[in-house]
Amino acid sequence: MKTTETLEFDHLIIGSGLAGLSSALHLADSGRRVAVVTKRAMDDCNTRYAQGGIACVTDIEDSFDEHVQDTLNAGGRLCDEKAVRTIVEAGPAAVRELIDLGTRFTKRGELGYTQDGDRYDLGREGGHLKRRILHAGDITGAEIERALIAACRERSNIEVFEYHIAIDLIVSRRLEMPGENRCFGAYVLDQRAGVIKTFLAASVTIACGGVGKVYLYTSNPDVACGSGVAMGYRAGAKIANMEFIQFHPTILYHPQERSFLISEALRGEGAVLKCRGKDGKLYEFMQKYHPLKSLAPRDVVARAIDNEMKRSGQECVYLDITHLDEAALRRRFPNIFEKCLEAGVNMAKEPIPVVPAAHFLCGGIKTDVRGWTGIPGLYAVGESGCTGLHGANRLASNSLLEALVVGKAAAADIDEKFETLRKLRLAPSAAPAWASGNATDSDELVVIAHNWDEIRRFMWDYVGIFRTNKRLERAKARIKMIRKEIEKYYWDFLVTADLVELRNIATVAELIIDSSLSRHESRGLHYNADYPYRDPELDYTDTIIQREF
Repeated sequence: MKTTETLEFDHLIIGSGLAGLSSALHLADSGRRVAVVTKRAMDDCNTRYAQGGIACVTDIEDSFDEHVQDTLNAGGRLCDEKAVRTIVEAGPAAVRELIDLGTRFTKRGELGYTQDGDRYDLGREGGHLKRRILHAGDITGAEIERALIAACRERSNIEVFEYHIAIDLIVSRRLEMPGENRCFGAYVLDQRAGVIKTFLAASVTIACGGVGKVYLYTSNPDVACGSGVAMGYRAGAKIANMEFIQFHPTILYHPQERSFLISEALRGEGAVLKCRGKDGKLYEFMQKYHPLKSLAPRDVVARAIDNEMKRSGQECVYLDITHLDEAALRRRFPNIFEKCLEAGVNMAKEPIPVVPAAHFLCGGIKTDVRGWTGIPGLYAVGESGCTGLHGANRLASNSLLEALVVGKAAAADIDEKFETLRKLRLAPSAAPAWASGNATDSDELVVIAHNWDEIRRFMWDYVGIFRTNKRLERAKARIKMIRKEIEKYYWDFLVTADLVELRNIATVAELIIDSSLSRHESRGLHYNADYPYRDPELDYTDTIIQREF
């Protein structure tokens, strides 16, 4: 398999969620040519599945200081406070731009409130002491994605390449060029044509979303394979805090709906978590774990649910919101209500069975608040990046805020540096063509399926909500062996989308394991039974991993 063509753009965006499309739109304002590469259809991304909303200070009874403090408290004091404040304070202006693009957030009048009907309805979620979540019913992400895609379609200088999966970044260090490592573009597999293309650009922005598919149970769509982090690592970028994987506490427990998220906004409206006792009755339990009870931060709630399930031997717990009538629930949570009905649960009359599942990566490619990785020409935004906002545990609905603000800031930084980046870009004649040697078609696709399944299972069992050194060491031994098999397979056979994703999943799994082994404490989302929780005021220490060439 060889490169069929070389495509030149001013800017290359890898990923089509909120962070990527926000960057693309702002970069397109310059009139320069922007390419957006996405592995599936344009709207098949984590953003589309976001239910809760965007945390943003919009009410006079709220303040930036309070939002900052809620974020720091949730993050186990591992957040970069300067980054937190910068992103929180930039939120209102960025959200106004999103509204100007046509995003329709829910107003109070639409929910039947007669007072202040023209004001936006503000939700509350775990860890927030104030109502500050802008939402579009319970399909906020889908509404945002709709508006962004429509805006991108109107820009003649934005070209979108659907069903194109990025394989690897093109960086000077891997080309053995002298001087500082810098990024020139990416090799991309056109899945429909079955060929590999070389994309060259003055700037490359990684916006590939999360890593949920590294785990057996996840709320993420199939595209969330950690490709951005894996490519960034192979390109020489610093990778930070990969041990902090947020497990969403409430995923619908049903055989046919294994990844449907039950929004934390339900608990913001008074839903209570319950566990079934030996007498068959349901009892509240969160009062044993945190003063905020069912509205505690996600790491606390997920561990509490995991503990109650193990203690009781039950396969799930229950979320009870039956104190609200059916009409109110249908107005506020129409999508969740219908999905639960399809699963045989009327949430107005009976509790919803729920379990935790892998949901969000708080670490990623280490960047500043403008998305810069430290490698000239290479940026990372959204869940692929780690700005320091989330620390050891993400505050609910801060992720869309970060994607929006940092996507815009990255574009501004690229604009400022464009003339320098343009002079550094690689000429098409100097770009090595992709070639995979004597690779042939594989007749052993079962190898890919088997390794994929094994990684996801041992990551769930050994590197999940509850960790120990022994479990982590077992996981490390397995991933080392599997990665060797995958690398040999990768170079022996023709590249396919499944193989690219498997290779990325294996890389990310090892990064999570190594980061977990390196943190000798329990903090936030990283709970290791062999280490106690430390006073979060003691220090600020990131776990950093960087590839050596």
